[in-house]
Amino acid sequence: MQPCLGNVAVNGVVSYAAQEPWLFAGSVRQNILFGREFEKQRYYAVVRACALVRDFQLLPFGDQTIVGEKGISLSGGQRARINLARAVYKRADIYLLDDPLSAVDSQVGKHLFDKCISEFLSDKIVILVTHQLQFLSEVNKVVLMDEGKIEAEGSYQFLETSGLNFAEFLRNQLAVDAPEPEIAAPISKVDTILKDLHIQSSLSLNVIDIEGLKYAPQHEVAEMRTQGSVECLIYKEYFKAGGNCCLITTMLTLFVSAQLLASGGDFFLSEWINIEEQQTLVTKANGTTLLFGDLDSSVSILIYSIIIALTMIVALTRSFVFFTVCMRASVNLHDRMFNSIITASMQFFNTNTSGRILNRFSKDLGAIDELLPNAMIDCAQIMLNLVGAAVVVTSVNYYLLIPTFIMCIMFYFLRAYYIRTSRTVKRLEGISRSPVFAHLNATIQGLSTIRSNGAEVVLTHEFDKLQDDHSSAWFMFIATSRAFGYWLDIICACYIGIIAYSFLIFSNSGSKVGLAITQAIGLTGLFQWGMKQSAELENQMTSVERVLEYTRVEHEPDLKSMPDKKPPPDWPESGRIEFQNLVMRYKPTDPPVLKSLNFVIQPQEKIGIVGRTGAGKSSLIAALFRLAYFEGSVLVDSVNTTDIGLHDLRQKISIIPQEPVLFSGTLRYNMDPFQKYDDESILQALTVVESKAALVEGLGCLKHHVSEGGVNISVGERQMVCLARAVLRQNKILVLDEATANVDPKTDKFIQTTIRQKFASCTVLTIAHRLHTIMDSDRVMVMDAGNAVEFDHPHLLLQNRFGFLTRMVEKTGKAMSRNLREIAKENYEQKQMKS
Repeated sequence: MQPCLGNVAVNGVVSYAAQEPWLFAGSVRQNILFGREFEKQRYYAVVRACALVRDFQLLPFGDQTIVGEKGISLSGGQRARINLARAVYKRADIYLLDDPLSAVDSQVGKHLFDKCISEFLSDKIVILVTHQLQFLSEVNKVVLMDEGKIEAEGSYQFLETSGLNFAEFLRNQLAVDAPEPEIAAPISKVDTILKDLHIQSSLSLNVIDIEGLKYAPQHEVAEMRTQGSVECLIYKEYFKAGGNCCLITTMLTLFVSAQLLASGGDFFLSEWINIEEQQTLVTKANGTTLLFGDLDSSVSILIYSIIIALTMIVALTRSFVFFTVCMRASVNLHDRMFNSIITASMQFFNTNTSGRILNRFSKDLGAIDELLPNAMIDCAQIMLNLVGAAVVVTSVNYYLLIPTFIMCIMFYFLRAYYIRTSRTVKRLEGISRSPVFAHLNATIQGLSTIRSNGAEVVLTHEFDKLQDDHSSAWFMFIATSRAFGYWLDIICACYIGIIAYSFLIFSNSGSKVGLAITQAIGLTGLFQWGMKQSAELENQMTSVERVLEYTRVEHEPDLKSMPDKKPPPDWPESGRIEFQNLVMRYKPTDPPVLKSLNFVIQPQEKIGIVGRTGAGKSSLIAALFRLAYFEGSVLVDSVNTTDIGLHDLRQKISIIPQEPVLFSGTLRYNMDPFQKYDDESILQALTVVESKAALVEGLGCLKHHVSEGGVNISVGERQMVCLARAVLRQNKILVLDEATANVDPKTDKFIQTTIRQKFASCTVLTIAHRLHTIMDSDRVMVMDAGNAVEFDHPHLLLQNRFGFLTRMVEKTGKAMSRNLREIAKENYEQKQMKS
């Protein structure tokens, strides 16, 4: 961003870790090194400082594990720490760390602050944006910002004793322990931009010697490539998509009729010439026999004109019908692939990058739209022209059947030899194109990280390498086509020579000799072009083949419920949820991520769900929404969710995700994409969440443009839009997936208050890292390794000195632990009094 006023002077090299982690589709090590030279000692020191040791031990290929596009195979905490490790590995003077502690639990967060920020970067300038206010007493300088302005700055002691409102906020809500004695040195020149406290749960952090571990590199799942010739079924599917049998039959009839008229016109022209010769010469001298006898010139002109007119009309009609069929086929194939993709299972998106999908929708559909129809109509016309020309040539001299037959045999074997090569090369070209799209898409998404790390050259070289791979395949395809044409030219030249010299041996009339030679020259040209276009047709049909592959991907279960199992319109009435012997896998061959879960959530209960990274918290929500394979049952108001359609299920459960999803369009479209609610209802929902635009502009705010992903508004504002969506839908079940992880204290408090007020009669499931947001829940579920190890009221769980929740609370420090226990106790006593 360029400053509008004033200037910024930076002395030294800057390293930056973005708030939203950006990873590209490579290994963990490649994402950390980011094109820099591998320095073993520094690399392993960074890995330890960023608490990645345990993760390397758990990942199937250690730091050689492929993270997938956008790090899809990793948890949010792992992505955040790899993103931090990349910034720390870079040798710099100034480190800008934008909220790297939000996505990790309290123990890992303390490890990152102590070992990475305080110790590893002790001699560097660190500017830390954080929600973890318990670390403020250990920094040199605190900067308090509000709406882009500096409200206060100074040491923690100064702000605590000042008369500012923030001082009271610190004293009352966020008392923290004194600095731990093991910290070797205070942070040098650390500016902390305040947000809010973020607490996550954690169970253990093993320390092992990772330098002794060796991992074999993992290879990315290759894109599937079909082998052999294009099956006849592909052609059948293409024409089936273009129209019914009646339309296809009409098209074929028009093709044959057009060729009969064209060949008939050529033959009649030859006879007409003989008639004219008879009228001026003595025909008996040359023994010419006339098929049509003596015809008047005016009659001949009329007949020939009718043939030409009919040829034009039939040819134009043929082309119109043919391209109509092709257009319908292209549209239908696009629609089938699009419908298949949007109903595909989540596993499909986990294993296929956006580049592969974009490749199908852009290049392959582009070939079906533009290149395939031209190649197909050329092949059809040339095949019929060849038959017509061969009939005309052999009718003049039957002996010409011999060289014509020999040429056809040579062309056939030459084409068969060529097509085996070109077809494979064409498929290889299509596959090598996908990484180019994926790389370009990932680069655009990570521009801020790329530019801040000065990695433009590295990414450019990587793009050049991918483009070179694609260009190599494309050049090979062009080269094989040119070589094929060269040998066709040689064969055609020999054939024309044979035809011309044959008439020196066999005597014929001048008109028929001219007709035969003209047709022979045209025949060779047609043979050559026909062979090229037939090969091009099969090459372009690989695009149809690739599109059809994506119409047969694995789909999610039925979207609509069967009539006899469709839930009532007011379902669910109460919001009761029951898990029965639930075992969930992300793939049928994968080990279970949820193991034999059995529990009941009563109507209107407020449930907190906690656990360390990878414990199965988000998998629990995936099972509720049926986003993955599972065995067992999930009952909502006694209705088995596997018996109803996905639309009926998912429309009745609201979710506020950790990463808000917004689309490019107006604010109204983002609130109500299916146009189910009126403007007043949408405005009321926005007013409930105190949207500034709604309060100031009223209905006019609904026309505000939102960029793709909501990049033109802050993370907090995006989260408020998601909250407004939930308020608008008024469902009986609400899920919050770390919804307040990236918002400021005021927004966090407001969201919690709004949820308690507006969703008091609803069942609320809250996945949380901040323990204070779930300590007043009716019950708390602690997840560990796919098991629900604890599930009761937090006050009762905290009575167990060795319990999982107790250990999590103790990790927050004595003062915060005491505060959390008081919240749980107060809520428990209130419930007992009401009961």
